[in-house]
This record gives sequence, C-alpha cells and structure tokens, in this order.
Amino acid sequence: MPEHTGHDVPHHDTYDHLISLLDSAGADYRLIDHEPEGSTEAVCALRGHPASEAAKCIVLRVKVDRRTTRHVLAVVPGDRRVDLDAVRALFDARYVGFSDPETAERLAHAVPGTVLPFSFDPDLEVVADPDVVAQPKLYFNAARLDRSLLISGTDYERLARPRIERIAASASAQAPAPAPAPAPTVTPR
Repeated sequence: MPEHTGHDVPHHDTYDHLISLLDSAGADYRLIDHEPEGSTEAVCALRGHPASEAAKCIVLRVKVDRRTTRHVLAVVPGDRRVDLDAVRALFDARYVGFSDPETAERLAHAVPGTVLPFSFDPDLEVVADPDVVAQPKLYFNAARLDRSLLISGTDYERLARPRIERIAASASAQAPAPAPAPAPTVTPR
C-alpha cells in the first residue's frame, strides 16, 4: 500500500512504479527526504546541489498539424529552460506550448512540481537534452514533493530510454531583455 505523506497532494502510484523499475533494473540510486517543495531552484537548495544537476521536467502540447496533437515530456537541466522553437522544429510542428495542468497530471501520473523524467504513459514521449544524460549526478523529485531521487545520467538514460535531442536554452533567454532606461530629460534654465 503506498504511503500517505500527510500533505494535501493527490496520491499517485507513480512513486512506487518508479522504485519498482529502479530496483528490478538494479539501478544505483539514493532517496533524499526534504521539506515539501516543487520549485526547481528551491528544491536544489534543500538537496544541496547546483541546479545544473537537476532534471527539470515539462509536459508540452505539440500540434503537428490541425488534426494531430502529441504530448512530449521535455527534460532539461534545472538551470535551463525548454527551447520551444527547438521542440517545434524537432517535430516539424505548427505549435508547441505548455500542456494544461490537468492533462500534464494525467499523462505524467504526478502533480506539478513532482513530474518525473520518466514516462509511464504510452501517450507521453520523453525527449531529454544531452546535458541531462551527461550528468554524473542527476536529481529530481520522485513523484512526491517531500522526496527526491539521485541517479546517474547514464542509468537514467538506460532506464527511461528518452529520445536525446538538444532542447535546452539558457535560462537568461527565457525573459526578454529589459528595455533600455529612457534618457534623462534636461530642462534648460
């Protein structure tokens, strides 16, 4: 029976499924308990590692054409963002955007902030940036806000079998550059 964490979070059996997969494959991993947190930057601070070692997982809606919509789990380093244009080009899609929370939770079998870099749903394809699988230490929330997992990028790639594509952009590219300050007004005397 899956344990209840005492937090007001809907329970999914995703955590148990993940641990079963790791154990049956003989993966070397470590569980880390911490205060409940779903924000990448905050949970990295709780776990005590740089954000570049975290797997940031985003469920995307990819409209290939007017009739075909796919869902993709994009996995990028925690200090980066998903490059939506790169994903659009990868799938030769008309549109790529973030999935609505209900669809993301249904496909990822996890609530926002706890999405794994693994897919246990045939309708959710995993695409990971090469910098994720290259990590000697890869951290992510383990389908729970209060527990994380540490695994090597090599074991992650072996077990999750993601499509490896360059889909990460620098976090600074996320926000547009601030507009230049207006020149000061000089009033003649």
